[in-house]
Amino acid sequence: MTEIIQICSLSKKFKIGQRSINASLKESISALPTKIMSKMGSSSKVSGELWALKNVSFSVKEGEAVGIVGLNGSGKSTLLKILARVMEPTEGFINLYKKTSCLLEVGTGFHPDLTGRENIFLNGSILGMKIKEIKLKLDSIIAFSEIEKLLDTPVKYYSSGMYMRLAFSIAAHLDPGVLVVDEVLAVGDAAFQKKCLDLLSKLRQDGKTILFVSHSMESVKNLCPRSILLSKGELVADGSSEEIAQLYLDN
Repeated sequence: MTEIIQICSLSKKFKIGQRSINASLKESISALPTKIMSKMGSSSKVSGELWALKNVSFSVKEGEAVGIVGLNGSGKSTLLKILARVMEPTEGFINLYKKTSCLLEVGTGFHPDLTGRENIFLNGSILGMKIKEIKLKLDSIIAFSEIEKLLDTPVKYYSSGMYMRLAFSIAAHLDPGVLVVDEVLAVGDAAFQKKCLDLLSKLRQDGKTILFVSHSMESVKNLCPRSILLSKGELVADGSSEEIAQLYLDN
């Protein structure tokens, strides 16, 4: 099989106590209290460097489903954000050879004052879908998300589970060559989690490439024959999901 993702000597360094110049609007707004306290002389003086990723290299072949596991702070989310082009690496590079859909944070790209229906068109457009394509898939997106009764209600009134249902449904209907899924399935109830995993399994059978981040080793083992274990920003193991799950639990 052809390699569809190549990750070579990837490293990401953060300055502790400093905001990224590429910070999102949400991050910039949340930083305002810190800036105010800093001007008042009450902010923390902690500074330094943190390597969230250190010299990570691996490749993924077309049609593979690969689990990315590790304790909190191991670098999983940083890796996926670089894959999604949300941030740039400090060192190394990534090659992606197929259209990629990334589901990293519940409701990313949603406008709280727009309805669920309006956000399907907004979020779908942000993720690269054409209006004609969204219209063709609209009924399927709505049916999968199970939010028909609240479809014309502003999403600011949705629960986090409803947000996740709609966000996952949109991303899954993009027909991407590569689907990157962060630990968002934990938001939904057990029935919807199973529904999402069943869909991911079907996408894998259809030849889609999947990168799946989860703390649920059972979900990882059921979906991904192969997994990668990260620890403190380093790739420490790459092998069968059974072996990686045991290493993860031992840690």
